Amino acid sequence: MLAEQKEKLQTMVGLIDHIAVDPDVSIDYFIPGVKVTENADGSGESGGPYVQFTYTTSSGLDPHVQHMPLTHGYLEKTPQDLANLITFSLERFMEEIDSRQYGAQ
Repeated sequence: MLAEQKEKLQTMVGLIDHIAVDPDVSIDYFIPGVKVTENADGSGESGGPYVQFTYTTSSGLDPHVQHMPLTHGYLEKTPQDLANLITFSLERFMEEIDSRQYGAQ
C-alpha cells in the first residue's frame, strides 16, 4: 500500500470513528498497515481491505454482517468523500436491518 493511500485511509478511519452509530451496530476494519480490528479477519469477498458492519440482534444470535470492499476506485477518493460513502453504506445497511425486523413500511 502506498504511503499516500495509507495516510488517506488513516484519516478516513478517524472520520468514521467519530460518527454516532446505533449501539447494536459495530464497525470493524480490515485495512492492513492502517487498522485491523479484532472482528475483521480478512474474510471479505474481495480479498483486499474492507470495512465490516455487524448488527447483533438483542438475543445475540444470528448477527447480520456486511463487508464493504475498499476497491481501487474508492481509494482514489478524498478521505472525506470515502468516509461519506461508507457512512451512506452504513445507513443503507441499517435500513435493511430495520426492514427485516419490522417489515416494509
